[in-house]
Amino acid sequence: MHILITGVAGFIGSHLGEKLLNLGHSVVGVDNFDTFYPKHFKVANLNQLNNSNEFTFYEDDIRNKNSMKSIFENNKIDVVIHLAAKAGVRPSIEHIEEYYEVNISGTLNLLECMRQNKVSKLIFASSSSVYGNNSKVPFSEIDSVDYPISPYAATKKSGELLCHVYKHLHQFDINCLRFFTVFGPRQRPDLAIHKFTRLIDADKPIPFYGDGSTARDYTYIDDIVEGIICSLTKLKGFHVYNIGESKTITLGGLIQVIEGKLNKKAILEKYPVQPGDVTQTFADITKARKELGYDPKYNLDIGINKFVKWYIKNKDTLYPDI
Repeated sequence: MHILITGVAGFIGSHLGEKLLNLGHSVVGVDNFDTFYPKHFKVANLNQLNNSNEFTFYEDDIRNKNSMKSIFENNKIDVVIHLAAKAGVRPSIEHIEEYYEVNISGTLNLLECMRQNKVSKLIFASSSSVYGNNSKVPFSEIDSVDYPISPYAATKKSGELLCHVYKHLHQFDINCLRFFTVFGPRQRPDLAIHKFTRLIDADKPIPFYGDGSTARDYTYIDDIVEGIICSLTKLKGFHVYNIGESKTITLGGLIQVIEGKLNKKAILEKYPVQPGDVTQTFADITKARKELGYDPKYNLDIGINKFVKWYIKNKDTLYPDI
């Protein structure tokens, strides 16, 4: 297949691109190297992809109508995997307009380019954040997601709704995948596991929000990619799936695991719980198991071990000033 990946230079996008190329697909990648974190991280992410003759890269923005139109017109595209977005719950509170512009207007622009070029198959990257502080756990796709507690979550729910409109009006085949706290090698430097590992390794204090009881369903990157690949073979109609590990660990427990892998104690700098942060995430993956054949393989301990090894190997390149 000929597959367009938006956000290809990011954490998930670069891993997905490599997997698809290894499976024999052709990949067209788009990324604007958003300044949310330093460009050299994303440039490094693209190293393996750039070695393939079946990979074509465009440094561009999904909001740019003319550029996106040109990309669709100049490349054969069978399926779009839409990962590009302004990420992060806390930053979305401070930059609401930009999050809505990229995550909603950018998604709409992409859908219109697909419609105009008769590309009707899409995988949309949604988020567990759409569940808000759902009191029922684990979270199921049939639960109400009408009460987001951050602008980021609201934009992801809005993206799902736009996708449903295009399925209804234009007969698109779309799977919306709600990812649960993805981690692993190349993870964004602002996310907890990467940030905590870097700070503990450098003997610097880590920000510790609340009493440590908040919990997350951490999902290893290889399982996320496998979920996307499974979804790629089952694109018919409109469906929403949870892609998670279906296991949780508290913030305090997570720090203990990282301490064990680094053989160092964390220095905690305590803060109150942040606005927009949910109490817990916990995926019910029954539907994805049954309909997609999704079967996560990596537990947190194995995943953290792989991440820490990657970090130690690459930290001098990624953080030359440490």
